[in-house]
Amino acid sequence: QVQLIESGGGSVQPGGSLRLSCAASGRTIGNEVMAWYRQAPGKERELVSSISQTGTITYYADSVKGRFTISRDNAKNMVYLQMNDLNFEDTAVYFCEGLRTWGPGTQVTVSS
Repeated sequence: QVQLIESGGGSVQPGGSLRLSCAASGRTIGNEVMAWYRQAPGKERELVSSISQTGTITYYADSVKGRFTISRDNAKNMVYLQMNDLNFEDTAVYFCEGLRTWGPGTQVTVSS
């Protein structure tokens, strides 16, 4: 059974940082593009960032470019999202996607 489990969410003040982790099990992620999405209350789920199989190609939504960094460790079957300089608009549930499945999500709340 293929599973993705996110962790690392929480509550942070504007300007703060969080590092999200996505642990995959059941299959290796080495041959898969992996991605992070987010969904804010009342909004559609949106692609935040993606990373190619070897990590050499990355994509970032304009809203997070320069603040977020995606990375992966294929040996550990892990994907990460380093989020810096967080602002109120980053508040959302963040989902890891890949291996044709989704994780349950982790809540990120930016509040003062």
